[in-house]
Amino acid sequence: MDHETNEAEPDLSGSFCQTSSVGSPVSRCSLSFPRSLSFQVDDDIESENVSETGDIGDRALHSKRHSGSGSIRLSIDKGLENGMVVPISEGSEHDSTALNTRSPMSLLPEEIISPISIDVLICSKEKQEDKEKAFALPPLLEYMSCLVYLAVFGILGVLTRYELQKLFGPGVAGVTSDNYPLYLDLPSNMVGSFLMGWWGVVFKGDISRVSDHLAIGLTTGYLGSLTTFSGWNQKMLDLSVDGHWVFSFVGFLIGLFLAAYAIKLGVGTAKCFKSFLKRSNRISDLAGWRVDNRYHHLGVLVVLVVILGLLWSVSWAMLKKEYNRDSGGAQLWLACIVAPPGVWIRWFLARLNGRGLGKAGSLKWVPFGTLIANVSAACIMAALSTMKKAVHTKTCDTISTGIQLGFLGCLSTVSTFIAEYNAMEESQKNWRAYAYALMTIAVSFGLGILIYSVPVWTRGYK
Repeated sequence: MDHETNEAEPDLSGSFCQTSSVGSPVSRCSLSFPRSLSFQVDDDIESENVSETGDIGDRALHSKRHSGSGSIRLSIDKGLENGMVVPISEGSEHDSTALNTRSPMSLLPEEIISPISIDVLICSKEKQEDKEKAFALPPLLEYMSCLVYLAVFGILGVLTRYELQKLFGPGVAGVTSDNYPLYLDLPSNMVGSFLMGWWGVVFKGDISRVSDHLAIGLTTGYLGSLTTFSGWNQKMLDLSVDGHWVFSFVGFLIGLFLAAYAIKLGVGTAKCFKSFLKRSNRISDLAGWRVDNRYHHLGVLVVLVVILGLLWSVSWAMLKKEYNRDSGGAQLWLACIVAPPGVWIRWFLARLNGRGLGKAGSLKWVPFGTLIANVSAACIMAALSTMKKAVHTKTCDTISTGIQLGFLGCLSTVSTFIAEYNAMEESQKNWRAYAYALMTIAVSFGLGILIYSVPVWTRGYK
């Protein structure tokens, strides 16, 4: 048979691959599935994609280490809701146009493209070449480097959240309060969700091309710690304890609506700014900042280790100085000390996103890592709040509040939660967004009532 003629080769999954040397320097693969199986595959891919939109934890490092083989994974273009299949590089991060996935079809030949367009393949190959040029750290050093990034940016997120509380709280602007649905952490949750649209959706791919660790530090570390779900849930519990059930309900609605609108606003404005950068050819200037060799990696790591040491040293010194005072300074500095473990645990739990339950991987659309982090942090915060009312000493208040502000504030997140919610809302099955939000809020608030509200009511804590 002539080499110009297409040959159909049966695949184990029931698909047929066609190889051709006509009109393209790469091989093409045309997939043919029964209609019911095609719908099932598309649903599985979309379920996994929306669940992994916010974070996939340390799995990102594992996929990055295996990206040098030149393999190209299939993914769903977020802007194409009709089931078209386009490729992205193995291990590439999510951006505004494509989400990563690991479908059974990734076992097909090395280069698989859709007959729709070759432009996406060219873009993917360019990203793949960038990955291959970049210097890869040893696995242990890379993992430790990520932990340092997360710790530094996590502490900065706590400091920013605290300052926003003070700025918009009763003492300055008076916009937020403990006694109304506009809770103290609402501004930080809105700002973090807005910036997630910039750094976690539109510009995440560009940031990753500079440094994958920087992308993780900014999104999981800084934005995840700037926003807090446990603080939001606890303020609504406080309102319910005082009998303001309507305020609690309205507080959840307002918080969810404003955070969801903030990330949409962030994505929209970021896309406009990115188009401006492309027209002015300034986005290519980021290549000069790329951390792509041994000396750049080690240099940045040394600087961050020094910064982390200074932050912890200053926090310990200020904690000792402020501990005997009545100000909230001691709580803030203790929060900075205990913040990194909260970020690390949340990052580790994020590996559960997109995995589903059991060996069959059912309910892949539920980001179980984020769900577990938010619910567990909300429950621990409710328990500490109960303990504060029961013990009611200065030492207990300082330690409990510091842990709530730092460790639990960083363990829970609204920015990742709202990124997942937004992806589900824009998917073909947008009802999952409301189910996921209701699941997170109802479970956290319900358990909080049992842990916090019931003891307060029955024992008469003040």
